[in-house]
Amino acid sequence: MAEIQSAILTPSQAAMLESLSSHLDAKAIVTDPADIDPWLHDWRGRFHGAAPAMLAPTSTAEVALIVAAAAKHRVPLVAQGGNTSMVGGATAPADGSALILSLRRLNRIRSLDADAGLAIAEAGVILADLDGAAQGEGWRFPLTLGARGTATIGGLVSTNAGGTQVLKFGTMRGLVAGVEAVLADGSIYDGLSALKKDNRGYDLDQLFIGAEGTLAIVTAATLRLAPAIAARGTAWVGIGSPQAALKLLRTMQAKTDAIESFEILPAESLDAAIAHLPNARAPLAGRHPWHLLIEATSATTEGESPTALLERLLGKALEDGAIEDATIATSEAQSQAFWLLRDSLSAAERALGPATQHDISIPVETMPRFMIEAAGACDARFPGTHASGFGHLGDGNVHFHVRAAPGTDPAHWYAEDAPVVTRFVGDLVTAAGGSISAEHGIGQMKRDELERLSSPARMMALRAIKSALDPLGILNPGKLVTLARPPGAP
Repeated sequence: MAEIQSAILTPSQAAMLESLSSHLDAKAIVTDPADIDPWLHDWRGRFHGAAPAMLAPTSTAEVALIVAAAAKHRVPLVAQGGNTSMVGGATAPADGSALILSLRRLNRIRSLDADAGLAIAEAGVILADLDGAAQGEGWRFPLTLGARGTATIGGLVSTNAGGTQVLKFGTMRGLVAGVEAVLADGSIYDGLSALKKDNRGYDLDQLFIGAEGTLAIVTAATLRLAPAIAARGTAWVGIGSPQAALKLLRTMQAKTDAIESFEILPAESLDAAIAHLPNARAPLAGRHPWHLLIEATSATTEGESPTALLERLLGKALEDGAIEDATIATSEAQSQAFWLLRDSLSAAERALGPATQHDISIPVETMPRFMIEAAGACDARFPGTHASGFGHLGDGNVHFHVRAAPGTDPAHWYAEDAPVVTRFVGDLVTAAGGSISAEHGIGQMKRDELERLSSPARMMALRAIKSALDPLGILNPGKLVTLARPPGAP
């Protein structure tokens, strides 16, 4: 564990906590550095903050009370859920100027309407718990990612999270039917009613989705559910190139709408996962340049099963030479083993050493070429490094990593080399008409690149919205977009 960093309360912070002490329970104000320390570091270990206190409310009303006190005393707040941000989006500033606002105690599923297929979940509800509750009612929440056992609803809404099922169900933005949030002055916005038609001006629900806690604190959301899976088929495929992979996807989509996930990874990423996971083994016997993880699902047991569907479609692809090999899971355990390989890729690649991680999106039809050409361009521009990508080919989002040369000092890499690599990759992505953030958000890691690569119109609009809704700049300072004055300034 990183060394515990203590921060001393400023007079404003002390006054704020004093004003709240009689309104919150004993667990709501945490000042022990040992209890705060685990929440001061981002998941990747790249960003480290300091905070003299952490606030842990149990209700929206308490969040509103805290935010109103923060506004009165000009104290910045960093909202935090599962702390699984990949871009330092939930890490407090290193100067101790902000307090952490933990939403993990807002963990109730307020309702689950099996007739309407809607659930209202508070910000601290863990993704896996919501899905489990929905499964008990014959539904599911169709958003899955590697951190599903830790990531919380508030963070997923605030970052417009994606995952492995975007191909069929879209990002979090498409799954949110309404939002409840506390604004920067402590007032409560209630948009949970899930109206299908509402023309009262700007769509505030959508504005708060993906805002990374910089405009308001999301405290609950109404979420769209999907029918529970009655049957699924999971296949692992060996294939020659990303171009062949996209062609296979288009062929399969022309035959069925059952394809829910279509993940691509190079052989080296599979090797890393196998080395990282105890007792893991390759799904296929031969060596293949690229691999696919494909899943088809059905909400009914009638008709052709997803497994039979995959057998038929992949059998024809193998016969036609479109793929090199394939195996289809014969049990739930084998299917989970396939997914464990995929879900471990970020941790496995992190274990290989320092790297720059780029969560990018490119128009789907040009992504295969980009994956090959961009990797070659990076390898040529930065001798000794190695670039590759893996991820969600079907929706045009891959995680493009450039690994440092073996033996590189991590401190030197992140201080000197990584910024240059990041700029180079950002330029490649922008030239290809893509985005430097597909599903992880901007946080503090990509803030400067966002400004460098964005049009003046985009940055003007972002700053205008931030200034209008958080004029004191107290909500998640230093993330996504910054104002000209320091947080809390009058």
